[in-house]
Amino acid sequence: MFSFLKNVSREMKKVSWPKGKELTSYTITVISTVAFVAIFFFVIDLGITQFLNVFFE
Repeated sequence: MFSFLKNVSREMKKVSWPKGKELTSYTITVISTVAFVAIFFFVIDLGITQFLNVFFE
């Protein structure tokens, strides 16, 4: 177990971590993508709900 953790620690030192500007850019990209997908599926769900209400009410 300890050798595994030592190897993990050694490998983590080799990782190239993003700088501040890159991290901000990536964060904005992820948040905007998630917001777009959420709004997209909300609109699709609303449309399907309205469509089904026309036929089943």
